[in-house]
Amino acid sequence: MVMTGLSWPLVLFAQNADSLDNERLARMVQLTEVVVRSDLNVPAFIRRVRNDTTFYKAFRTLHLLGFTALNDIRIYDRKGKVKASLESRIRQNRSGNCRTMDVIEEKTTGSFYDRNGDYNHYTAELYAGLFFTRGSICGENNIVKGIELNPRGLTGMEKHKQQLKMLFFNPGRRIPGIPFIGDKIDIFDPDRAELYDFGIDIGEYGGDRCYIFSIRAKRDLGGKRNQLVIDSMVTWFHAKTMEVLARNYDMSYDAGVYDFNVHMEVQMTRFRNYLVPRTLRYIGDWDVVFKKRERGAFTATLFDFTE
Repeated sequence: MVMTGLSWPLVLFAQNADSLDNERLARMVQLTEVVVRSDLNVPAFIRRVRNDTTFYKAFRTLHLLGFTALNDIRIYDRKGKVKASLESRIRQNRSGNCRTMDVIEEKTTGSFYDRNGDYNHYTAELYAGLFFTRGSICGENNIVKGIELNPRGLTGMEKHKQQLKMLFFNPGRRIPGIPFIGDKIDIFDPDRAELYDFGIDIGEYGGDRCYIFSIRAKRDLGGKRNQLVIDSMVTWFHAKTMEVLARNYDMSYDAGVYDFNVHMEVQMTRFRNYLVPRTLRYIGDWDVVFKKRERGAFTATLFDFTE
């Protein structure tokens, strides 16, 4: 890329601004004694966390592999009873540069599908957008450099899917197109970061030494609580590669015309040289204007990976 005389100052300004933000954020982080003794470069660590692509890449890698998945999706009524559900085993097949999916077994209850065989619930459709394949899909890759998730130009469910991917794969980044909350998700903005407690610890995950990076909303925020969407996020980073090994997060917001409360857990595993998701758990309660409140939960369990 060729830099013009005008571009250089702008690029340097952006880099310097990011560096200052990382330094400021680093001063907010509480370090355990074992982290202090490790002499961790905290600003550099914050930069790696903010620029992480390993989480997103792991999910894109699923498009390049074969695997078996156990799927458990449940929709609840207002009393907490299951009113619709799906339990299935699927097999994704990879041949040449294409992938297809076979449904090995499936059991549904209630109104999981409508009369046309389409998904009758928001949670199910979003889940299918992440893990299910219809027909043959070809020409995919797991390259993440230069790819920007953006819902602009999309409408309806496709727009919601893209917004969900941004919320899911890039938590902490501003999401355009969601009324009232787009900029409130940016937990790394220094001013918003002051509403959180940040912490770094050292531990193990799956036998690997890791850094445990936690972000939790401060208590007793009073009226400032409505400036936040992410309540907490805990991520386990591999100590050497800084790959995301696991992540748990809780999000909630009440905008009047809609509200939601979501909990998610993601666990990774390694297949040969690939980092891939192993388990994903979700519990969510959504109320969107002009639609019925939906309470749903799902668990995806992936195994038997092949190239």
